[in-house]
Amino acid sequence: MSRKYKFGDKTGAYFISFATVYWIDVFTREEYFGSIVESLDYCRKNKGMEIYGYCIMPSHVHLIFRSENGDPSGLIRDFKGFTSRKMLKVIEENPQESRKEWMLWMFERAGKKNSNVKFRQFWQQNNKPIEIWSFKVFEQKLNYIHNNPIETGFVTNPVDWKYSSARNYGDNDQTVLEIDIN
Repeated sequence: MSRKYKFGDKTGAYFISFATVYWIDVFTREEYFGSIVESLDYCRKNKGMEIYGYCIMPSHVHLIFRSENGDPSGLIRDFKGFTSRKMLKVIEENPQESRKEWMLWMFERAGKKNSNVKFRQFWQQNNKPIEIWSFKVFEQKLNYIHNNPIETGFVTNPVDWKYSSARNYGDNDQTVLEIDIN
């Protein structure tokens, strides 16, 4: 069975999750979170990405989004390609990263197993987009995203996780990443 899931309605909203290879906990430092936030913000301002919900966890990202340009697949492909190159460079150049050699070795190992990758692979390839076809589905996926840091034991209140749109909805806090609430 193919692991390639498709975006059906090109103008619809979608819930997707994507993880680092081997579920490596990369997002443990402020600059790593910041790189993902900057990239999402860039896509929102320059690539037609409407963001309705997000949560950046140590090894994965959850996102509810829509492509204004009707190309959700291309938008996510470009986002993942850019952030992959950026994150690998940031890790490689970080003198404070105690796990640098191990992480780079793991990314290289993953890249060797994938004929589509030239050297290092950062993200797993599958996204499994789920179309948001009703408000009930939207609420379900948004609650799942916002409760993820609680389920993993990082916080007891969703708004306490800095890298989650729970802050946008709960406290109207747009300081980390502005989203498209309206």
